[in-house]
Amino acid sequence: MRARELAAEVPTVMAGDPATHAVRVMVDEKLPGLVVIDADRRPLFVLPGSQVLRMLVSHYGGDTALARTIDEEHADQFWRELGVRAVTECVPPEKVKLAEVPADATLLEVAILMSRLRSPLVAVVDRDRRLVGCITLNALLDALALPDS
Repeated sequence: MRARELAAEVPTVMAGDPATHAVRVMVDEKLPGLVVIDADRRPLFVLPGSQVLRMLVSHYGGDTALARTIDEEHADQFWRELGVRAVTECVPPEKVKLAEVPADATLLEVAILMSRLRSPLVAVVDRDRRLVGCITLNALLDALALPDS
């Protein structure tokens, strides 16, 4: 099986989109991450859900002691503090990963890339690097699953 056969169309976001929109897309579509594209539908990077979560809590600096000082009502609304910041403003450049494979990649190639980049989502691109679709970790594992014995 080739990547193009397993790739599914999923909603994407653009680098300049508000971060809150990106979070909403991921939540509404129950995606494990997002593909951030440019105006020509070429993937710029794949943003795993764990990085989206990091983006949401970035201004707390990973300090759980600081988080304990926030009352429950405000702690449940922390994501709104993203305001109108764009996706690229919330993601450190060193955390950006381009998890993409050509449409003719094998599932083994997809699995290796996913495991190496620790990405639950891989963009599948055509010869012009335009997005064909995405493969999620669940879809990959389902395609690779052995029949019950």
